[in-house]
Amino acid sequence: MASSAERTSAVGVGELGRRLWSIALPVLPVLAAEPMYLLIDGIVVGRQGPEDLAALGVGSLVLLVLGTQMNFLSYGTTARSARLHGAGRRADAVAEGVQATWIAVAVGAVVVAAVLALLGPLTSVLSSDQHVADSAAQWLRVAVWGIPCILVSSAGHGWMRGVQRLRTPLVLVAVGVGVSAVGCVVFVPGVGPLPGYGLMASAWANLAGQLIMAIGFLVALVLERPGPFRPRRAVIVSQLRMGVDLIIRTASFQITFAVATTAAAAAGVASLGAHHLAQQLWSLYTLVLDSVAIAAQSLVGAALGAGLAAHGRALARAVVLWSVTLGAVLAIITISLRHQLAGMLAGDAEVASRLVVALVGMAVVVIPAAIVFGLDGVLLGSGDAAYLRTTTVIAALAGFLPVLLATHYFGWGLAGIWWGMGTFVVMRLIAVAIRVRGDRWMVLGAHTPGRTPDVAAGEDTGVGSQTGGQTG
Repeated sequence: MASSAERTSAVGVGELGRRLWSIALPVLPVLAAEPMYLLIDGIVVGRQGPEDLAALGVGSLVLLVLGTQMNFLSYGTTARSARLHGAGRRADAVAEGVQATWIAVAVGAVVVAAVLALLGPLTSVLSSDQHVADSAAQWLRVAVWGIPCILVSSAGHGWMRGVQRLRTPLVLVAVGVGVSAVGCVVFVPGVGPLPGYGLMASAWANLAGQLIMAIGFLVALVLERPGPFRPRRAVIVSQLRMGVDLIIRTASFQITFAVATTAAAAAGVASLGAHHLAQQLWSLYTLVLDSVAIAAQSLVGAALGAGLAAHGRALARAVVLWSVTLGAVLAIITISLRHQLAGMLAGDAEVASRLVVALVGMAVVVIPAAIVFGLDGVLLGSGDAAYLRTTTVIAALAGFLPVLLATHYFGWGLAGIWWGMGTFVVMRLIAVAIRVRGDRWMVLGAHTPGRTPDVAAGEDTGVGSQTGGQTG
């Protein structure tokens, strides 16, 4: 049988790029679907009045934060399933989805109970207007039941990306988001003879779409894996260990971005408005970059699971090349159209002028950020979540946060915020580049680093941490 080096030599950069984009392109609309729905929801509810829009903003913020914190169910499961799939153990790869779904249901139930118990105080903290807080609580009382559905769907995305089954998630998300969008457009204001139900129709539409997606992922799981479906403690514990690393990593992002908002607010209303618009555009950019990272996860995990060390390295190089290209395209578009973008996004001349500053910073940062996203995907695909956790937290606390505090104190405004973002990105870039150049992430075989093999499931317990060796 051919070695990994021999198998890789026949695969050029162009072919590796095609493999990356064959996964990244179907993933991109899946990632973009939720922000697009939130935009539609906001437009429709906004026409009901500013108080309803504010209540929707408070309620949807709670769901967004909780959903983002639980993204380990997709990212962690992708890494683990991809390794098993690459090792030729598709049934075990799908079984990771079964255990992730058990976690989704259990965690979802706990989150629902906690949110319902703290509903009043939670919305009151997020809104100083009591009427808005009460309306947000009513919206959340319905929409929060979608949390378990969101988590089940995240688990479904994880194992399907791991086994490179990409069409089904795309269809399920399209149907679910479509139902939510139609329900929102029709029942919030009322169409024709149908009465309008206002803000609460938004909550029910949101829940209906999430429920449809979750049921679809569960059906796909049952059809893919006839059984068994019982929970396996060893696998669940291993998934949760990786989950904790990813949750801490995500929390560091959210804390620093929250501090960035306070720094923008200290610079004045115009700076805060420009910062909000820049964040929305940056979120759009990160969706594009994240699609490449997810593709890297799937392909690198499969390569290492198959024991193809050289192929894993070739994929890492291809990810860097395509990430630089993508980042350069976004940078050129941003810097060339900065005045047009600012004028289009901001209705106020002062906000537009501040936004131009942010767009220049964004154009500078997006190229190294693209490489960071790509190499994050490589390391997540290898299961190196603990390293990413530690380096991200260090970059946030020692890089981003000090610059933000100085920005707040000295009044550097948006320029200071993007200097902080640049520092954060460069520190992470150095960390991931050093890691990928080394061998410690190159753990071959189906065994994910830090994972306790499930002996009861017949998993191999003898896979070593080979780094330079090649199996075939």
